[in-house]
Amino acid sequence: MSLIRKPLNRRSILRAGAVGGAALATPTIFTSKVWSAGYLNEPTGAEVILGFNVPQTGAYADEGADELRAYQLAVKHLNGEGDGGMLNTFSSKALQGNGVNGKKVAYVTGDTQTKSDAARASAKRMIEKDGAVMITGGSSSGVAIAVQSLCQEAGVIFMAGLTHSNDTTGKDKRKNGFRHFFNTEMSGAALAPVLKNAFGTDRTAYHLTADYTWGWSQEGSIKKYTEGMGWNTAAAVRTPLGAGDFSQYITPVLNSGADVLVLNHYGKDMVNSLTQAVQFGLRDKQVNGKDFAIVVPLYSRLMAQGAGENVKGIFGSTNWHWSLQDEGSKAFVKSFGQEYGFPPSQAAHTTYCQALLYADAAQRAGTFEPCALAAALEGFEFDGMGNGPTLYRAEDHQCFKDVLVVKGKENPSSQFDVLEVVEVTPRSQVEYPAEMLGGELGACNNGA
Repeated sequence: MSLIRKPLNRRSILRAGAVGGAALATPTIFTSKVWSAGYLNEPTGAEVILGFNVPQTGAYADEGADELRAYQLAVKHLNGEGDGGMLNTFSSKALQGNGVNGKKVAYVTGDTQTKSDAARASAKRMIEKDGAVMITGGSSSGVAIAVQSLCQEAGVIFMAGLTHSNDTTGKDKRKNGFRHFFNTEMSGAALAPVLKNAFGTDRTAYHLTADYTWGWSQEGSIKKYTEGMGWNTAAAVRTPLGAGDFSQYITPVLNSGADVLVLNHYGKDMVNSLTQAVQFGLRDKQVNGKDFAIVVPLYSRLMAQGAGENVKGIFGSTNWHWSLQDEGSKAFVKSFGQEYGFPPSQAAHTTYCQALLYADAAQRAGTFEPCALAAALEGFEFDGMGNGPTLYRAEDHQCFKDVLVVKGKENPSSQFDVLEVVEVTPRSQVEYPAEMLGGELGACNNGA
């Protein structure tokens, strides 16, 4: 785990994390915390410390790097540096660019390594050693669910980063956890009508699926919606995260009778599997009298950029895209571009939003107490952050907003202009009953 020395040094971070009253009874996984009289890691000095837990290594490291850039930009804007970004377009005006609740925002960082155990250890260190009052980040649903559970037990708020599995705000939801990013149920609902129009209803799909919670969830949602419109599923094969070489999984597709390959992969895994599928000639095949098709249900600009020409014409869904022309998106793209020299990814967008949404809830609540913050976020409706009118649903802590269907551009104008938005699916089309995905939020935990 690395400590960022802006705007405070290691000594002041550790001092801030050590203040408080006598230690109270702690969860068994926490053995060295110092507890305040009110709630865990209550800030008593001039700064409040946030923990940014992102994959700096592993299969999703590219996404993690962009997440960290966005978090650092959000901290600048919260502290009154730069042009303010989305603070200028956010419908809530509680934040004034002078910190939060009279305190300057500081942060520490950790590397999840795209591994659940490493992510939990990193988050635990930031809570115990550095006094982080909130943990946020991640680019894997396995990581998100693990860290969300840890934060629930510890008594801090978890603002999920890029996590797309239904389970994060379904069977594994927690009262202390909140997700801005969309999920696989929404991807299925948004993609199915577009796939029907493009490829018809008489299709046979072959799924290659990352073998962990997100992949299972994505496979299930796409099967639900495609089979519902008439498609058949020839096979669904699980692949290990970070496999690198997918040739042994792609070879059987050639003689399977399938005419659609669904790649339930993300990050470098998607880049590799798509590239290898194209090298095997799948895009040029005809099967069952139809042109063979490839679908990537969850897209990102970083992945599309990595896969290059192989993404041309391939459909998928995304939470946000830098080409959107609403005022919030334009403000964020401008700020991020000025800071880093290139447009932000959807990973950067969702983590930037989460940092601002947490800070706004704290400012509106007048405290960093987790349960007061949870109450401020539950049922919160807002706009001006790039996805149209958005609801943080109280029943499952899932954000509901418009979803984008995209496809790889045939003639990109730059290395960043690799996806085009083909449909903005309205929020009403991707909403579902809170009880549909199961789970219980349980009780809020202040850590005291």
